[in-house]
Amino acid sequence: MIHSEKEKRYFIAVIPPSPVYEQALEVRTYFSDQYGSKAALNSPPHITLHMPFLWKVQKQKELFTKLELFSTRYDPLKICLDNYGSFPPRVIFMKVTESDALRALQKDLHKFFKTKLDVFNANYKEQPFHPHLTLAFRDLKKTSYDQAWQEFSKKEFKAEFMMDKIALLVHNGKRWDLLKEFPLESSYSNQSKPELKTRQG
Repeated sequence: MIHSEKEKRYFIAVIPPSPVYEQALEVRTYFSDQYGSKAALNSPPHITLHMPFLWKVQKQKELFTKLELFSTRYDPLKICLDNYGSFPPRVIFMKVTESDALRALQKDLHKFFKTKLDVFNANYKEQPFHPHLTLAFRDLKKTSYDQAWQEFSKKEFKAEFMMDKIALLVHNGKRWDLLKEFPLESSYSNQSKPELKTRQG
């Protein structure tokens, strides 16, 4: 996408903590090495909450301030990853168990962007929210997809973590970088976080 140097591309996501982050990165690297899908390595492992949008760099502080206001309205919520899924003929991902809390937050975030930030994603607004953590996508060839899905449809992966912040990522011209995280108003702020549970096979 061509755009002015005064604007950059951003998006909003959930970035999982350790050890889920490292486990997802390991599987992405496997897809790159075994099936030639490297595109997913151009961003940290994440669950998208708001698709990429353009924003003026000189107004970045305003974006920070408003996202801080948004994030303080929500308590942390549990995210559960449950095995693998796919969008034929190219995308393979870790499935996220949908919850009312996650769905409500994502819906409110889109409304917030439209009403408070005047940001619209015209070609995305009609698509239903389908939370997932992408492992391979646009550069996965159809033949490789068929082989990879035959392998991963039989694998098991279970994990859960507390989503206690949302992340703002920015594109540097080559890849997506984490720019800033915004903590959710946390009832766990003065307590130790719940223990992470993971299981894969």
